[in-house]
Amino acid sequence: MRYNTEHDWNTAAQKRVVIFAMSGLGKTTVSNLLRDSGDWFHYSVDYRIGTRYMGEYIADNAKREAMKNPFLRQLLMSDSIYLGSNISFDNLTPVSTYLGKPGCPDRGGMAMDEYQRRQAQFERAERQALLDTEYFISRAQDLYGYPHFVCDTGGSICEWVDPHDRNDPILTALSAQSQMVWIKGSEDHTEELIRRFDKDPKPMAYQPAFLETAWVDYLAQNDLNEAEVDPDAFIRWTYAKALAHRQPRYQAMADNWGITVEASDMATVRDAKDFTAVIGSNIAKTD
Repeated sequence: MRYNTEHDWNTAAQKRVVIFAMSGLGKTTVSNLLRDSGDWFHYSVDYRIGTRYMGEYIADNAKREAMKNPFLRQLLMSDSIYLGSNISFDNLTPVSTYLGKPGCPDRGGMAMDEYQRRQAQFERAERQALLDTEYFISRAQDLYGYPHFVCDTGGSICEWVDPHDRNDPILTALSAQSQMVWIKGSEDHTEELIRRFDKDPKPMAYQPAFLETAWVDYLAQNDLNEAEVDPDAFIRWTYAKALAHRQPRYQAMADNWGITVEASDMATVRDAKDFTAVIGSNIAKTD
């Protein structure tokens, strides 16, 4: 923990936080709010993944599809057109679209082998993007003069770390530089996240062992082979299990490496001053 007391936090000339939580609990909302205040640099791990580490994968996948069209193929082969993703902090669709969903190709799915390959690419990318945080802390201050820094992590951060290992390389690096902050949702928040996901199921990244178990169980329980799987049905079925799988990992990260802020408290933040007060009061609980 970078700030040992509420006083340390409140009087710090440089406030640095790493926010982690399930997607949908306000990480990006509060990060955008801090950035808009003018004094905070917003480092989006997902944006870094999509631009620095998976940009070529995403672009090549689009080109692969375009090459199936004779008209577009001719233009690509002659360098007459350019294909790239229009990724932004508020539009990370190119990354999730590339990750995709396993199952029947006619329903928009892909073979599990290919799905696992892309999952592994994402894991490598997210690990590196998280370790890039220290570089961006220095860059934000040295290049742009920002006094404060917020790292907006992806929901899958808990999949790649061991919160019980005091030598975990990612958590050691992050906690040495910043205050780790978990936004903890209530049971009502969980039900709402499931409801939203059921309405609009989106690709996710999973720990390999969790994904393998979920896939085998889903095929067995529904008496299906890979080509018969409805991709959306599978990820809907998996989502609630993923939430339950991640909750204790987030809890251990907060207990061993940082602090917990209730999502209801974070939702009251309207400006940087509110954010400072909320973080400070929760640091005080650990004094």
